[in-house]
Amino acid sequence: MYACTFGEATYGLDGVLVTVEVDIANGMPVFDIVGLPDTAVREARERVRAAIKNSGFTFPGTRITVNLAPADIKKDGSGLDLPIAIGVLAASGQIHALDCLDAVFIGELSLEGIVRQVTGALPMAVNAAASGKKKLFLPVENADEGLLAGCREVYGVKGLKELVGHLNGEAALLAASKDERQNNPGARLSLEDFADVEGQLMAKRALEIAAAGGHNVLMVGSPGAGKTMLARRMPTILPSMDEEEMLEVTKIYSIAGLLGKENSQVEERPFRSPHHTISYGGLIGGGRIPKPGEVTLSHNGVLFLDEFPEFSRAALEVLRQPMEDGEVSLARVQASLRYPARFILVAAMNPCPCGYYGDTVHECTCRPGDIDRYKKKISGPLLDRIDLQVYVPRMQYKEMQEKKGAERSEAVRARVQAARERQMQRMKEQGITANARMGHKEIKKYCQLDAAAEKLLEKAFSSLGLSARSHDRIIKVAQTIADLAGENTIKSQHLAEAVQLRTSVKA
Repeated sequence: MYACTFGEATYGLDGVLVTVEVDIANGMPVFDIVGLPDTAVREARERVRAAIKNSGFTFPGTRITVNLAPADIKKDGSGLDLPIAIGVLAASGQIHALDCLDAVFIGELSLEGIVRQVTGALPMAVNAAASGKKKLFLPVENADEGLLAGCREVYGVKGLKELVGHLNGEAALLAASKDERQNNPGARLSLEDFADVEGQLMAKRALEIAAAGGHNVLMVGSPGAGKTMLARRMPTILPSMDEEEMLEVTKIYSIAGLLGKENSQVEERPFRSPHHTISYGGLIGGGRIPKPGEVTLSHNGVLFLDEFPEFSRAALEVLRQPMEDGEVSLARVQASLRYPARFILVAAMNPCPCGYYGDTVHECTCRPGDIDRYKKKISGPLLDRIDLQVYVPRMQYKEMQEKKGAERSEAVRARVQAARERQMQRMKEQGITANARMGHKEIKKYCQLDAAAEKLLEKAFSSLGLSARSHDRIIKVAQTIADLAGENTIKSQHLAEAVQLRTSVKA
C-alpha cells in the first residue's frame, strides 16, 4: 500500500514543503526513512512506532519505506514526526488517504502520542500557505504562528488520536482563532525611558541620530557614566516596525526557538546584548546546518556590545561584513545559507583598562603601553565602520540632582519617526528605509550639500586624513541630521556636527 502526505522543514529562514511518501510492502519488519534525514529525523522511526501503538492504532509489522522529497535537501528537526505517522496510518488503511492531500502536518510526537511544540513553525507555515494547501495541522503551542502566516484553516493538535479522529470524520477539531493579545501591539512596551538618564546630552543626541538614520555608534567613558543605561533605552526611541519587518523578525525568532506562548509575534525591535565571552560562532551563527547568531537575532533592532575591547578579536572581526552588507553568509558542509543582519551596533567601552584615563576625579593607573594595547584590540577597519563615536563624561552631582525632568523617549521617538519617514519617501524607488543603508550611488543622487558644507567637507577630508568610507559615512550622518531638522539640503552646521561626532573619540 502507498500513501502520500505533506510536511515542512526549514532551510535558513524559509520553509520547504516536504512530500512524505510511505510504502508498505510484504517482507521482514523494517522501517526505513530515506531522503537525506538527519539524526532527529531518523530517530522518528521509534517515536512514530510507539506513538501509533500507544494511541490505540495498529503499527504494520511489515516492510515500511518512507521517502522525504525533495531528496537533495537535508531534513533536520523533529517536525516531520506527524506527517510520517499520518502517512503510515494512511498507507495501512487506518485513515482516509485522500483527506491528507490538501493538508500540511507539522509536529513532534511523544511516545504516548502527544504532539509537541517545534521550532521554526512560522516559516514553515508561511511556506505551507504559499504552496496552496488548504489546511495546516500543527501543535497547539504553535497555532498562533500558523495564524500569523495567513493559512486558511489552522488546527492546533494536542495528540495523534484526536487528529486521526478528525481526519476520519469521527470528532472534528475546532479551527484555531487569533489570540486577542496579538491585537495589542503596545502590551509589551519597555518600561525604560530616556528620561531616566540625567544629563549626557551629547550621548543622547548621538543615539537619536543613530536611531533616525540606522547608524552605528560607539560610546567611550569612565565606569558608571551611564553608557549601558543609555544603550538599553535605545529601543524606546526607534521607529515602530511595519508588518513586513515584524514577520521577518518573528521568523528569525521562530527558527531560533525563542518564541513562546506569551510572545507569538515579535512586535518591538530586538535588543541583544551578548556577553563578551561569546564565540565568533555564537555572534555570527553556526552549526552543521547554520543557525542564526546574535547579529541575525538583532536584525531590525540593536546589537549592544558592552565592554567592547573585551570581546575576542575573532568575534569582533566577523562583524565587518554584516555591518557593511546587512546580511551574513554561512557556508558549512551540510548547507550554505544567508541570514539578514541589518542592525544598529551600539558599543560601549572604557578609555583604558582601569577605566579612568582622562577622568577628572580618579587618577588613571595604567601605563601608556597598556592603554595602547587596550585600544588596539579594536581594529581600524572595524572602527571605520562605526559612524558615531562619542565621549560620555563622568556625571556631575548638580546634573544628577537637576529638578528639571529630562526629555522622554516618546518625544525623541516622534522626531526619529518623522526623520525616517522623510528618508523612506525620498528613497522609495530604491526601497531604502534608512540613510545608513545608502550606497555611494544613492549618496550622489540624494545627498545635496550647499557650498559651505562642500568646502567644510573638503577641509575635513584633507586635514583629518579620512578614508573614502569615512567620507561617505560622514555625508550619510549629516543627511540624517538634516532630516531631523526638516531640511532638504545638508548645510555646514549639519556637516560640522557629523564630523565632530565621528572624530571626537580616538579609540
